[in-house]
Parts: sequence; C-alpha cells; structure tokens
Amino acid sequence: MTVPDSGEIPGDGESPHSGGIRENAHSGGMHRSGEVSGNAFHGPTAFQVGAHNTLNVHHHTTTAPASPLDATADELARVVGAQWQEEAGLRRLLEPAPLPVRWRVSERSVAGRVVGATAEGGRARFAPLPGVGPTTRAQLRGGGGLPELHAVYGGLASGRLLLVGPPAAGKTAAAVLLLLDALAYRARVTPADRARVPVPVLLSLDGWDPAEDSATDWAAGRLTREYTLFHGRGGRDRARALLESGRIALFLDGLDEVTGRLRGAMVSALEGAPARIVLVSRAREAVLTAKKARLGGALALEIQPVRPADAAAYLLNRLPSPPPPAWRALADRLLDEHAPAENAVAAALANPLAIALLRDVYRDDGPVDELLDRSRFRTAAAVENHLLDHAVTAAYTPRPGHPRPRYSPETAERTLRHIAARLTRDGTRDLRWWHIPGWTRRRPRVIAVWIVSAVVCGVPSFLLAWHIAPTPVTAVLGPLGAVGGGWAVSRRAAELSVPQPLSSAGWRDIFTWGTVLSGIGQWLVVGTGLGLVMPMLNDHSPPFWFWYLITLPIGYSELLVTGRGYEIVARAPFLSLGAGGRYDKVREGYARPPVVDTRSVGPRDVWRHHIRLRLLLGLLTGWALGLYVGPILVWTQNLLSGALFAVTAVLWTGALAGLAGNLAVATALTAVQLHAEEGTPVRLMHFLEDARRRNLLRATGPVYQFRHARLQERLAARE
Repeated sequence: MTVPDSGEIPGDGESPHSGGIRENAHSGGMHRSGEVSGNAFHGPTAFQVGAHNTLNVHHHTTTAPASPLDATADELARVVGAQWQEEAGLRRLLEPAPLPVRWRVSERSVAGRVVGATAEGGRARFAPLPGVGPTTRAQLRGGGGLPELHAVYGGLASGRLLLVGPPAAGKTAAAVLLLLDALAYRARVTPADRARVPVPVLLSLDGWDPAEDSATDWAAGRLTREYTLFHGRGGRDRARALLESGRIALFLDGLDEVTGRLRGAMVSALEGAPARIVLVSRAREAVLTAKKARLGGALALEIQPVRPADAAAYLLNRLPSPPPPAWRALADRLLDEHAPAENAVAAALANPLAIALLRDVYRDDGPVDELLDRSRFRTAAAVENHLLDHAVTAAYTPRPGHPRPRYSPETAERTLRHIAARLTRDGTRDLRWWHIPGWTRRRPRVIAVWIVSAVVCGVPSFLLAWHIAPTPVTAVLGPLGAVGGGWAVSRRAAELSVPQPLSSAGWRDIFTWGTVLSGIGQWLVVGTGLGLVMPMLNDHSPPFWFWYLITLPIGYSELLVTGRGYEIVARAPFLSLGAGGRYDKVREGYARPPVVDTRSVGPRDVWRHHIRLRLLLGLLTGWALGLYVGPILVWTQNLLSGALFAVTAVLWTGALAGLAGNLAVATALTAVQLHAEEGTPVRLMHFLEDARRRNLLRATGPVYQFRHARLQERLAARE
C-alpha cells in the first residue's frame, strides 16, 4: 500500500501491542467477542498454537439447516478441518512451545489506503462476522499476532486481506493457522449464525488462466477436483452456489509463483469475486503486481521478522533443563544486545524457516555452537544455506524412539535433488506425478513394453490361431501378429511421455444409476431381439439364454460410452465402434453422480485410483470382448477355442485399455527406469509421500510441492 495517511498507522518504533486490539498479558490471548484466544506462532515455517492447539470442529445443530447449502457448507467445514488439521500436524504447526508471529500494516506499495479497506464512515462490502466488531484504523496501528489477525479478517469491511513478507517469513503457515482459527470460530457460533460465517478453503493459484475462467468458475472447478463432496451430480453447481452466496472464503496461495502477466490478470479477476479473500504473496512480487493491478479495497499486512528473544525462548523451551552448553551459547549470542550488527546467526534466525531447520538439523546434543564461528558463517545467507544443505540428511537420519527411515539419507537427497532440478528446469514448483513419464527417454520403456506385451499376450493368441488353423501360414503370421500387437501397446504407452491432462473419473462417475440402467436396457433389448429373431432364421439356433450371454458386452459398452468411461473402452476393438461422437456429446452435459464419501483428495489417492480403477476396468473390458465372441466359438467349434479367445481378449484389451493408457502404470514404469538411471527409489510415489510426512514436501490437491521454495532452489543448484 502507499504510505499511510498521517495519524493512521504509527511508525515502526511503536510497540506492536500498543494500541487497538490488545493482548491479555495473563492469558496469552484475546478475550474480545469472536476472537480465538491462546494462539501463538511456531514450527517449521512460522507456526502457531497455544492452549487451544487442537482443532475439533463439531457442527451439532438443534434444528435442521435453513438451506441445503448450509448442510453442504457444514460438511465442507468438517472435511477442510480434517485436511488442514492433518497437514498442520505434518508441518508441526500444532506443537507446544510456540514461536510468536507478529504483523503490521505494510508500508509497501501493494494496496490502497487503509480507509478503503476498513470503509469507516462508508458502505461495507462485507458485514463483520457474527460476534466480531468492525475493523478500524485505530485497531490496526499496533499490529498484533494471530488472534488479532482473525479479528481483522472477520471484521474487515472490504473482505480483502493481503499477507505479504520476504521469503521464508511464514506467510503460508500464518494463512493455514488463520484458516484453522476461522474454522474453530465457525464451530463455536450458534447454529443461527453459522450460515453467516464462511468456510475458509486454501487453494493454490497455479493453473488458473483468468482469460478462460472467472474467479468463481475456477474456484468451483478446483473444489470439484479436490473434494469428493462435490463429485456428485451437480457438485460443481453446488460449489458455485456456495461461493456466490458467500459461504466460502478463499485463502489463495502462490501468487508469487505465477508469471507476471498472469499475476496482474488474477488480481484484476479477483476484484469481482463474491467471496472473502485472503491472498498470500512474497512482498517483492506483490509490489511488482501492484504496478499493473491492485486488489481493490485490500488491506496489506506484513509478517514481521522473528525477534531474537522470541527465537531464543523458542529454542530453549524445547530442550531439557538445564540446556546443553552448545544451545546455551547460541541463545546467549541471540540475546546479546552488544553483539555486532553483522551477527550472522541472529540475522538468519529472524525467519521461522531457519529456526525450524535449526531444530531439524541439530539434535539436543548436537554441535549447534559451530554456527557461532564467524570465519565459516560470515553472513545470514551462509547460515541458512548450511541448514538447507543438511535438512534432507537430518530428516532421514535415524532417531531414538522413532521408526527407522525406509530410505537412506544419500538416496533421499539424490532423489530430491533430481526432482528439484527437474521442476526448476520446467519453471514450476508443482510436482505433477502424471508428468513424470516425460522425465526420461521413452525408448527404453517403449522397447520393454513392446517385448513383454508381445510375449505375454502373443503366446495365447498364437495358440488360438494354431488351434483353429495349424498351417505354415499361421506359423509365420502368428508371431508377426504378436510383434505387431506388442508394437501397438508400446506406442500407446509412448503417448503418455507427453504431458497429459489428469482424468478424475471414479467408480461412481462411471457406474451411475443412469449409465447402469442404460446399459441394462440396451442389453435386454438386443438380447431379446436376437433371441426372437434368430430362431426364425435358423432352425439350429442356440437357446434363448445364449443371446443374453453374448450381448452382455453390448450393455457394458453402452454403460461406459454413455458416461465417463469412453476413454477406457475406446481402445477395445468392436466395443467402441460408433461411440466416439455419442461420447463427445454426452461429455458436454454429463454431471457426476452422488458420492457417499467426503474427503480431500491427495496425490497418492489419485495415483492409487488410477492403478486400481482403470486397470480393473481395462481387464473388465477384455472380458467383455471375450464374451462378445468366445461363446459363439464354443457353440460353433469347441470349448478350447472359446477359452483361448477369451484369454487372448482379456490380455490384449487389458494391455491396451488398462495398462498402456494408465498414467499411474506409466509413472510406476518410469520410476523403475529412473531407479536404473538416477538411483532413485523404485517405489517413487511411496517415497514422495514419505518425504511429505518428513516435512520436506507438502501436498496441494493432487500435486506435491517442496515445503520451502528455498529448499527446492538449493537442491536444484547442488544437482
């Protein structure tokens, strides 16, 4: 924002708690109506909790919700609470001995005047949340901590809050903790007021093109992909309705990770969004964006550096009493008021990232006092780089009382360096696992798939051909056909080396009541028709039930092509004939079916879904093709011919529809190739999830990201 008007916001010399919303010195929190008390900042990136460090969101109502949207919002609050409670635990945001967070109104040119955000004496765009007073300029003068941040969020007239700060200042962690506080507050208000308290949802801005989608359309699409609550029929419409009615507040992270052109377009598009918005960005990128577009009415708050006394107290509180000498020496250096201005350790530990890394890298008896060597660590950057370089090793070093890591520190660091270098080369922070097949040369993988499919699938098909016609021609054409079929499978697998869109169709998306009834209807009509007509044409026609048996695949293919299964059946001969145009038409208006489970969807969930669902459906498609012709061969020739055809159909169709076109299988095969070429783990997806649990990666919807951008940069540089 511009420099505040005289009298609005005092200079930096004032105490952060000198005015406006004041902290209760005895309780450690706030006691104003509508605020969350007992919270403070601590953990690996900037972290908070206190006496109320566990979020238990219960939505017990004595009366039925006034609107179906209220029930959906309550369920979304439960799912989001469970999601971020787990994620905050993995980030260690909810541990005791908190590290305080402090914020002040930013004096950078990133937003308009404060009075434009508070709308004092004017018309407020958003009424304060029930039990929260309007935010005023007087309340903002002294800055504050997390409890005050929730009060500002809940009472801000513009509904537009911008959290900025330097890299590794703890901006995202502050947003996560604000989200948890907002959920806890929503759970405490009366049922009558709950509908007026929006459900906060944290989303990454990556992948949004404002030229294609409005903010509401994009957010509704993201909600549909990331929460199974919106996978049902009309789920996207419900998500849109929640957004348009103000029942969802958007917490948007990653503005600084998109290109400059898109940043300005995003900010402009967010102007008209009907939801409350909390936007998180690095300060530098926010300033650059503001030169092109500003978020109207936004209040910019800047996360303040950690004070040396707070850092020392946080570090000592986690140690036994008395603390080890090395840690005591480090704390004394932080508390030394007469230390030279170039105190590298104090400067480095002014951000939560370095403090978290320090606790990760050095154990209670570790030589942490080596950081006081000014000949080795002349600058804060040298200290931070030293901690970053040891972060992976520390995460995978066995610790007493903890399970032994599945991967060695050397393997983990080698793998993460390779991943970081690849992401940096691609200019992204998002690790989309379905793009991994493009990370290696595809020729070795194509040749391997070609050979395996030609042998495994080709042998039964050759035996079938030889059984039907044991001639020299069959002896020549049979192996050639197996080689040709293997080539077709390998070419299909090679297609996935180019980045593909991620399909999200699930069981209930394909096997809906509508598609099942359509398939059954098609099966009964065709089977009955053949059963009535064929006896009139042939005196030796098979029995009536036979026609129902062989027409089952027709019903199955009808089920798939009228829903979202055409991508699977499209590779099966005969079953997909003439269905492409129908599917294109159906796809436009097809609504997903209702689902029973409601949860957030993570990267490993989506990967497992592709392994299990699409592989099984590919095999089922093969069985359908086997039933298409196999019984006819049994009736006209013999049982062996029909059985061989069924096996051949299952193998070839399963290979084409379930294996070669399966993104999860392609990723697993690429992981084997990476293991041979780069020494990464064979079970790469398992490793990524393990790295997430060790606080090196984080999950954002179906993608992974490095927990800290600086860690990715450092690992990529070392690679």
